[in-house]
Amino acid sequence: MDPIQTEIVVIGAGPGGYAAAFYAADKGKKVILVEQEKRLGGVCLNRGCIPSKALLHATKLVAEAKESHTRGITFEPPKIDLAKMRAWKESILAKLGQGISGLAQKRGILILTGRARFEDSRTLRIETPEGQKFVNFEKAIIAVGSKSAMPKAFDLGNPRIMTSREALELEEIPAQLLIVGGGYIGMELGTVYASLGSSVVVVEALDSILMGADPDLVRPVMKYAEKAFKEVRLKTKVLKMATSGKQIKVTFDESGQEKVEQYDRVLVSVGRVPNCEDFGLENTKVARDEKGFIKVNSQQQTGDPAIYAIGDVAGGALLAHKAAKEARVAVEVITGETTAFENVIIPAIVFTDPEVAWCGLTEAEAKQKGMDVKIAKFPWSASGRALSFDRTDGLTKLVIDPETERILGVGLVGAGAGELISEGVLAIEMGATARDLAETVHPHPTLSETLMECAEVFYGHATHTFTRKP
Repeated sequence: MDPIQTEIVVIGAGPGGYAAAFYAADKGKKVILVEQEKRLGGVCLNRGCIPSKALLHATKLVAEAKESHTRGITFEPPKIDLAKMRAWKESILAKLGQGISGLAQKRGILILTGRARFEDSRTLRIETPEGQKFVNFEKAIIAVGSKSAMPKAFDLGNPRIMTSREALELEEIPAQLLIVGGGYIGMELGTVYASLGSSVVVVEALDSILMGADPDLVRPVMKYAEKAFKEVRLKTKVLKMATSGKQIKVTFDESGQEKVEQYDRVLVSVGRVPNCEDFGLENTKVARDEKGFIKVNSQQQTGDPAIYAIGDVAGGALLAHKAAKEARVAVEVITGETTAFENVIIPAIVFTDPEVAWCGLTEAEAKQKGMDVKIAKFPWSASGRALSFDRTDGLTKLVIDPETERILGVGLVGAGAGELISEGVLAIEMGATARDLAETVHPHPTLSETLMECAEVFYGHATHTFTRKP
């Protein structure tokens, strides 16, 4: 069979891969998109961002109904139909997957379903349901993503030990659920299962949950978790697991003391590893780092002139929107534009209750670097909008350069914080000062006002809070 000829082949149809394929096609390139699963969208759409947010929304209703009695509205205790919830979640994923396929078709992109492997720096072999196919390409963009890490000590082949993939399938609501890892995946899924009725214990080896976020932004999440979960244990390591009938026996190390407990299910969320195995990279000049991620420069180029890599597989922040931005950089470099992934502000959001979001320089990073910065904070207890829906547990903060008054970082914690962070990203990208933000009229009553008032705090004249002048 003769190889299929194309200008660009993109391997992996997640948020980085399909963004690259679509952008390249929009720029007039002949594009083939290869995906080993039938439905496009990658981990984010099928087993990550989208299903987890759908379940977080559904279970948030349970918590809101419970709390509404203080507003004079009482509901019956909720009845949970897991099969119906799964079907609803699946319908969302199906619609999104169909949408991506339709957009690919409109752009004239050829989609090949199957597992890809590099034969050399210009040839890809794809194992499709119809048999082997070969693609000769001028340029390739690797966007094959990552998967949940499963340490060998925990990998018993027991379905009761889950990664996020299995946890999002919602097979059952375990009475006792252990979550290993207090990062964003563990805390988000802990929120889902606690709302559904599981007794949740989170163990984290480090001395804080949600490492990377400033401690003052994490505090309200920890407060919620201590109330909603059975327990959050910090500085605790899981030594081993063993099958014990219909449960999992777990051995912990808590400050040098061994402890053994039984759980119905265990969710392991201790990070992610790149999907680089059995991919034929050894047949190219692509190099990997000590953690297995593909090495790229600021133009997403690998050690092989014909091959680019974007998204999780290229390391850095494992975020869908970072992959989509890298997709544009890679395509622009391929099409001869001068561009690079440099000084790009990538926001992070944790969809816990409350949500946490930040971008740019954090206060902790400024301290580590010995930078002289000013911090301005506005508490949501002073926000009329936050009061109107009983969520005054939020905080807005700005990290400001005291000399230029430029905004270097923005942090938020509170209900809907993820929807507010983009204003912070825009402010930093545009080189805005605190004065710019303070003088931009924000509508009242909204949570977005807290950004304006936080900038006013810096100048000592915020309307809805009192700031003592130095």
